[in-house]
Amino acid sequence: MKEIVEYTDYRKFIQDYYDERKRCSAFSWHAFAQKAGFSSDVYLKYVCEGKKNLSVGSAGSVASAMGLVGFEYDYFILMVSYAHAKSDVAKRAAFEERCAMANAHKIRILGNEEFAYFKSWKNSVIRELAPHMPGAKPLEMAKACKPKISAAEVSETLDFLVKAKLLKKDKNGNYHQTDKAIKMAPVEAVPLAARDLQRQMGEFAIQSLGLPISERVMSGYTLGLTRRAFERIKKETEDYYRRVVAIATADDETEQVYRLNVQLFPMSERLELGKKRVSDKEGKDEKGCV
Repeated sequence: MKEIVEYTDYRKFIQDYYDERKRCSAFSWHAFAQKAGFSSDVYLKYVCEGKKNLSVGSAGSVASAMGLVGFEYDYFILMVSYAHAKSDVAKRAAFEERCAMANAHKIRILGNEEFAYFKSWKNSVIRELAPHMPGAKPLEMAKACKPKISAAEVSETLDFLVKAKLLKKDKNGNYHQTDKAIKMAPVEAVPLAARDLQRQMGEFAIQSLGLPISERVMSGYTLGLTRRAFERIKKETEDYYRRVVAIATADDETEQVYRLNVQLFPMSERLELGKKRVSDKEGKDEKGCV
């Protein structure tokens, strides 16, 4: 399913959401309508077919039912508001606000053409850090990084990010992001460097076990899955990432740079026959973290 900012018609977005959920689960119009608070099982189906209109007042409940948060929630409301605008002035205002939000939150997807970006964790960290340290020298940024790096490494990274148009430098020497968020293309579509970046971040995750529990969140499950269940969990993970990005980009300020890793990988060979086991949740420490 496309990013929400690529849509202009709320009916099309709802239909695509339904089709995506239906493709990998037993999702139904009945379940969708119930979650959104409608008594009619087919109301949202009729909305998508143009037989009914979704009111601005109901748009929020539908957005929540689809798991939209942050700017995605607001953008969906704007799509509905635009459809209901009567006057040219009202339509123009809703249209311009929607366009501004789309431009501000468009996610840049990096692939083969940005091979160098994936070669080092420093690129993604400095890209997040630099815009929120106005007036800071490379040495100050270097001291703010975990793990610590040199001022020379920061300078080299900043030069690369500017040349790659991932950061821009203003006349006062401060840095600004050219895109609100960056998304890695599917691993199969990117070079080996992307996997190297994931490996680097995985190693940092292991090191972070030494941090205070208040500064990290870690937990895990060992699950017996069918291929169908695996595909559903994979889809849920993609939706989860989308919501996380929407929450993160809703604020213009940054207090600290974090890395979020989610892994799902096989711990056994594939069984031809076998009974699905009950999931075994790993033990947690006193704060709910492994």
